Amino acid sequence: MPDYIGHYIDGQRCGDRGSRTSAVFNPATGEQIGVVFLAAASDVHRAVVCAAEAFPAWSLTPPLRRARILNRFLRLLEERAGQLAAAISLEHGKVFADAFAEVQRGIEVVEFSTGAPHLLKGEFSESVGTRIDSHSVRQPLGVVAGITPFNFPAMVPMWMFPVALACGNCFILKPSERTPTAALLLAEWLTEAGLPPGVFNVVQGDKEAVDTLLVHPDVAAVSFVGSTPIARYIYETAARFGKRCQALGGAKNHMVVMPDADLDQVVDALIGSAFGAAGERCMAVSVVVPIGDKTADELVTRLIPRVRALRIGPGTNPDAEMGPLITRQHLGKVLAYIESGVTQGAKLLVDGRDFKIRGYEEGYFVGGTLFDHVKPNMSIYREEIFGPVLCTARAESTEMAINMINRNEFGNGTAIFTRDGETAREFAHCIKVGMVGINVAIPVPMAFHAFGGWKSSLFGGQHVHGPEGVRFYTQLKTITTRWLKEGRAGAEFVMPTLH
Repeated sequence: MPDYIGHYIDGQRCGDRGSRTSAVFNPATGEQIGVVFLAAASDVHRAVVCAAEAFPAWSLTPPLRRARILNRFLRLLEERAGQLAAAISLEHGKVFADAFAEVQRGIEVVEFSTGAPHLLKGEFSESVGTRIDSHSVRQPLGVVAGITPFNFPAMVPMWMFPVALACGNCFILKPSERTPTAALLLAEWLTEAGLPPGVFNVVQGDKEAVDTLLVHPDVAAVSFVGSTPIARYIYETAARFGKRCQALGGAKNHMVVMPDADLDQVVDALIGSAFGAAGERCMAVSVVVPIGDKTADELVTRLIPRVRALRIGPGTNPDAEMGPLITRQHLGKVLAYIESGVTQGAKLLVDGRDFKIRGYEEGYFVGGTLFDHVKPNMSIYREEIFGPVLCTARAESTEMAINMINRNEFGNGTAIFTRDGETAREFAHCIKVGMVGINVAIPVPMAFHAFGGWKSSLFGGQHVHGPEGVRFYTQLKTITTRWLKEGRAGAEFVMPTLH
């Protein structure tokens, strides 16, 4: 009998078996393991009402007390990281070690958020005019929402809600219906840490839940991570209804390989960054750009045996390096991209289409795939595949590589591998991408910096977590104060000047 997975509203689990549902599968076996309730508009409204009722008391709770609750939550996360990682691995399919690393990266944002008393300090200027002082404060927005993807069911929510809660907001999380369990564990542990009922709520669901959050008058801001078409829709709809929004979209991340690079290090970096989590990462390297044919020929010669030797299996296999894709439908999509690469003239060096594992024939597995001589007009170059497919797009010069990347629709992450500091500095300066790695394949910033891309990879002006996250989840208020001596000052009919 599959498990029933519901919502978390006002400090407790809930769900109506008469409501719409969606099946949850184990991607390694194709077996149904759960049934998730899909929220109706009334469910979302109830969550928003509970959050709105909890907001006045929570926003007035001193930041130090909010930080202490997050500290207790942090301890629970550290103690139970393995439990959370196991739930992620089961529903997503990623190997346990990768799921555990995801939890660790989320924990880093919680650690950052425990610094709320410092993060929320304002500014003060004495004597901006005669007996006039000015100071600023950052105050919470109210009820805010996070809409998060299937591929990081713990880390991406933790990019959002710890900062939002630390700033005094109440939060509603709408996780992916493909990977719903992690959100409920996080909610329960927040309550156990002392978070008051209603401050953090989870509504499972699909487009109905998303649209209800986007138009609800009591939701002040929305954070989103997912594909570019949906990110654009989220941003445009939220803006139309007067909400603050940060919507992170898709990616097509390039790694440039200079002739002076250490190719052993490059191959190690590519294997991990292109095929980790079966390529289902917005920071996965999906295009490698070697400079010059000599570099390209040597690189692909080294890559071919490594791609073929990938250890692929269920997330429960401790020796596995890569697991399955998330759904049978997505498996079909990735296979279609591989076919299109062949049809459009790319050279297929390693073909993962016929990969099977004995005992897991119904799982959503595809083998690592490597293309060479990929051109910018091909679908496998232009579009986000979100699978274990690495494209080699050769360039004659660094300038040509930079132009290729800058012309691409996406601008999430990029990297260059080189021993030359001048080349690296010029690349970092000229590239039109939000996150740049120099000899770092996946340049995901630490929690005290901000994560986000450029171009069609981000809609909205502010990135997630770090100081940018604090600014997103607060509104600035500037207060100017004058204490007059006794006696009338007289009316002033001109624009006030501070003198």
